Amino acid sequence: MMAVMDLGSPSTPRWTQRFANFGRALVLLREGVDVAFAEGADPMLREALVQRFEFTWELAWKTLKDFLVFEKVTLTRTSAPEVVRTALAANYIEHGDDWMAALDARNAMSHIYDRVAFETVALAVRDCYLPMFERLYDMLLTERIKLEGAL
Repeated sequence: MMAVMDLGSPSTPRWTQRFANFGRALVLLREGVDVAFAEGADPMLREALVQRFEFTWELAWKTLKDFLVFEKVTLTRTSAPEVVRTALAANYIEHGDDWMAALDARNAMSHIYDRVAFETVALAVRDCYLPMFERLYDMLLTERIKLEGAL
């Protein structure tokens, strides 16, 4: 029988605690894509989708950073671009250009308002960033299952 990880325990790896939040954010992002692109959806829903993308992005890269630290992968800095480059080099993620485009989109949406930019990012969330986050989630879920099996 496999032990259940106590996310509140001080001995629980930080990445697994953040992973739980990332999973919840991913569910909300999927829901946002479904609602924002439904037939007749109010354009304002795409703006809400972009907001959900922003916090999902933050949890994705920070969870990945915590995972790399747990795996003892050397990070020269703990910035999002460095985490992405390091995770790519260590083969934990793929499609580095998509990850960097997501970072650029997140940064742009935090500092400018432009309807065309929102539409562009919303489409990228649906077509590229959501699947990218789902691949990260699947990889981390596999790693968490391995970790729980080792308890």
